[in-house]
Amino acid sequence: MSQKSLSDLNACSKDDFVGALANIFEYSPWIAEQAASARPFAGVNQLFAAMKAAVDHATPALRLALIKAHPDLANKTQRAAGLTAESSAEQNSAGLDRLSDAEYEAFERVNNAYRARFGFPYIVCVRRHTKDSILRDFERRLPNDADTEIRKSLEEICRIAALRVDQLVISDDRLKVHGRLSTHVLDTHSGRPAAGITVELVELSELGANRVVTRAITNADGRTDPPLIGGRPAPIGRYELVFSVGKYFAERQVPMSDPPFLDQIPLRFSVSEPEGHLHVPLLVTPWSYATYRGS
Repeated sequence: MSQKSLSDLNACSKDDFVGALANIFEYSPWIAEQAASARPFAGVNQLFAAMKAAVDHATPALRLALIKAHPDLANKTQRAAGLTAESSAEQNSAGLDRLSDAEYEAFERVNNAYRARFGFPYIVCVRRHTKDSILRDFERRLPNDADTEIRKSLEEICRIAALRVDQLVISDDRLKVHGRLSTHVLDTHSGRPAAGITVELVELSELGANRVVTRAITNADGRTDPPLIGGRPAPIGRYELVFSVGKYFAERQVPMSDPPFLDQIPLRFSVSEPEGHLHVPLLVTPWSYATYRGS
């Protein structure tokens, strides 16, 4: 997705404007066509509001067509036939391109059950979820009535679109679509930040393999640079942070037992607010540790 400046989008022809924003809403360039008449936009928030207004004021038939333009999640047949580049990247970001057999079976089961009940695909903004969270959301929404699911689907479509706009459009203002996950390690034995500790963030999975999200080493301030998750939503789900503290204290010649009492410290926690800031600090000595939920 080639980035465009807001000033260029304001100044270009209607055809160029629609061409640049045609894929913001899946296979629905009519939304960009309607938003074009509202130019010029003072910021990206105003641009997105105009596109969302086109959806909100569309006829029920047009909104249903928008919903039906979206693919099923983790559908092998649709993936082989070809997804839009945007949909493919979004599904891959949640690991839907590398599911275990049990996960594929679970997604196929809920996809089929949802389509049979409502007649349109289940839609969720996958960049805000882990695989486990998507499956839980499937089950939570399946008992709803059709009107509720149409409304929920349109909400999720607008979340998807907001993230696409954020990636595409360069503007002085930003949409509030990003979260942040950070950590800070304090060596309370020596009374200073713990620099040089290897930190691994793992996404936990019930049906498939756990997935390493990132590995980092703490800097002189005891933090990771950049944050563990930043510049995107922090997906809803269960995680584990693993801190390699035994090596850290050994390199500093701190007296320890052999083998060390604490070698690797795993902290399990959950993320529930994709656009929020979750801070998971660690206070550690060779014999003890503590943590809490920061922000």
